[in-house]
Amino acid sequence: MKVLGIAGWSGSGKTTLVTSLVLEFVERGFSVSTVKHAHHDFDLDQPGKDSHKHRSAGAREVMVGSGTRWALTHELRGGPEPTLERLLQKMTRVDLVLVEGFKFGDHEKIEVYRAGHSNTRLYPDDPRVIAIVTDTLLSGVDLPVFNSHDITEISEFVVSHYGLTTPKENDAA
Repeated sequence: MKVLGIAGWSGSGKTTLVTSLVLEFVERGFSVSTVKHAHHDFDLDQPGKDSHKHRSAGAREVMVGSGTRWALTHELRGGPEPTLERLLQKMTRVDLVLVEGFKFGDHEKIEVYRAGHSNTRLYPDDPRVIAIVTDTLLSGVDLPVFNSHDITEISEFVVSHYGLTTPKENDAA
């Protein structure tokens, strides 16, 4: 399973880029999943719902399933935050996993840099940055640099970098 991080500081456009790339890759026939790192307490559940009552009562995991989706909530109950690697082990295999956040992880990543949102770039200090997506001109960069609106070019770079092929392309070969 190929894993590509989309990393940058808050407000840089990571979510917009991830969403655009997911749409592009799915349109091309690739299976894609995402992992989003949250720096704060978050809740997918709603107070008053049965699943929330189960969790509040102390259940370690609560699974909700329907005809359209299922979701598993796992409470850490004071345990350590799981690593990206541990989270990926729980996912179904796909062609590509896009990871938003985990900017200091050991996986390859595209840095999203937006002028005025950070004075600090991840590149060149992070050797796992393989490209930069930005809305400004950058000098002295020896990596591919893409405009944040060039989704087709960015996706072509990712396909080429990881050697991704769709099932249709595999059948034709």
